Amino acid sequence: MAEGIRVTDAQFAVLELLWKAGPQTVRQLTASLYPSLTTSDYATVQKLLDQLEEKDCVRRDRSTFAHVFHPSVDRADLLDAQLQQVANRLCEGSLAPMLLHLAERVRLSKAERQELQDLLDAAKGRRHSSN
Repeated sequence: MAEGIRVTDAQFAVLELLWKAGPQTVRQLTASLYPSLTTSDYATVQKLLDQLEEKDCVRRDRSTFAHVFHPSVDRADLLDAQLQQVANRLCEGSLAPMLLHLAERVRLSKAERQELQDLLDAAKGRRHSSN
């Protein structure tokens, strides 16, 4: 569903709030993102929501005076799409070079290494069962 969607950092911040806190009005989102609640802050959040609505990342409930915004894209789906876009741009579409680069450069805890190994083992098992 999120394939091909690109979101800016500011748009992602709005989505992050919606995923964590649930549906919210423009005023609620503005208060969380910009506690000073200026007219300019409110207009910025409204513009971000309009952009996200155009990208089908949020939906607007117009049944009340203050419209309520809901996320309409799943966090995991957006993450998948964003990672694939980076892989397409930097690694000829393959996620493997990105993962290998991260594994070499990032310090992982023992638990994280085990989780990664478990994921690789599960993927390997799925690959063998489909052959």
